[in-house]
Amino acid sequence: MSSVHVPVLLNEMVQALAPRDGGVYLDGTFGRGGYSRAILNAADCRVWAIDRDPSAIEQARVMETEYPGRFTILCGRFGDMEQLLKGAGVDELDGVVLDIGVSSPQIDTAERGFSFRLPGPLDMRMGGEGPTAADIVNQWDEVELAKVIRDFGEEHRARQVARAIVRARDIEPITTTTQLADIVRSVVRKAKDGLDPATRTFQALRIQVNDELGELDRALAAAEGLLRPGGHLVVVAFHSLEDKRVKAFMTARSGGQGISRHMPGPAPDAPKPTFTLAKRSSIKPSEAEIRANPRCRSSRLRVAVRTDAPAVPQAASRGRRA
Repeated sequence: MSSVHVPVLLNEMVQALAPRDGGVYLDGTFGRGGYSRAILNAADCRVWAIDRDPSAIEQARVMETEYPGRFTILCGRFGDMEQLLKGAGVDELDGVVLDIGVSSPQIDTAERGFSFRLPGPLDMRMGGEGPTAADIVNQWDEVELAKVIRDFGEEHRARQVARAIVRARDIEPITTTTQLADIVRSVVRKAKDGLDPATRTFQALRIQVNDELGELDRALAAAEGLLRPGGHLVVVAFHSLEDKRVKAFMTARSGGQGISRHMPGPAPDAPKPTFTLAKRSSIKPSEAEIRANPRCRSSRLRVAVRTDAPAVPQAASRGRRA
């Protein structure tokens, strides 16, 4: 399988972000640079990018030489975008784009441990720091494992999977992707749509290892504070847990506008909407794009436009860091 990353909904992203000459934009999830390059080519603008993956940083350094003075990579988490940008002297943005989830090169590199299809160490860390997936499956108790697999993987047989993991590790430590995949397959049947039984458990562990949902929540709040009035927030999500969070944020921050005429209006003392919804629903990939890149089939793009209302005050995040 090729490890070339194919940017998802690329044309739709550029149209939603609407880059303009002189604008300042953030690609919060650089990956392999597909979005950053498209933004830079769409307008004579300035692009900042963030990533914590060392291999992505290496590729971004090459792009810095291709777009001197117009593109800069920052090493870190996109949830920390406010601190990272302010440290670089950037206080305001005209647009933020986030492509949430794992990239194809990460999935297709066996030693990263993201894929149940490739033999490799059970790692799954995007940045190379913190506990690995192997640490979790070998050290957490059965109840904790079941909760993560249920909540983050939406696996109906989470308790059975957790029990099977505990039984297996009592015999020998679970250290490889193939070991874990075989354990899950022993208690979860293959779905009618052909989905591998290990898919949901691997998703759950990856989300836990990298604190992906907490990272997304912090990034959405930070983008609200950084965007100028009229600035665009564009988010591409790949599974329902992410997309529901993005939808809920945009709905709440827009006062429920554009969702349903049956929804109650905002309370009289509610903060003024900080965003308006550019579209009522998400944008999905075309059938042609899905045929060309099957991994994009579950992707959803949502876009909101910043108003001139003050950002909603945010309490300091106390979420767990991977």
